[in-house]
Amino acid sequence: MEKKRILVVDDEPNVLVTYRLILQQQGFEAHAAVSSEEARRALDSLEFDLLLCDLSLEKQESGFDVIEYARGKNATLRAILLTGYASPEANEWAEAQKIPILFKPIDVQQLLDTISSLTRNDDHAIRQATCE
Repeated sequence: MEKKRILVVDDEPNVLVTYRLILQQQGFEAHAAVSSEEARRALDSLEFDLLLCDLSLEKQESGFDVIEYARGKNATLRAILLTGYASPEANEWAEAQKIPILFKPIDVQQLLDTISSLTRNDDHAIRQATCE
């Protein structure tokens, strides 16, 4: 069975290392990008099954920009938005895009459960995760 390929985008290198190690221990092929530019290069060169993206990246870019770019390449790509705080507008956008939001500090079991649901294409789980 082929490993699911996940791209993790976060501007904090220590967070990236942690997520990557957790995902690799769970049997995923995990790739990391510390900026929106690195994320775009990864998205241009590989196909991913899932995108984990921090909402707050560089001043001029956000997780929304990275997700929109990724979905421009693959309209059905599943994504999870990671954030310490999401405005009502961010929540509405994520809900409209069927993107679950997980709040930092991330609960590892919740992250793994959400990834499992999304990689199984479980639409009910996506709606539930988005509403939590």
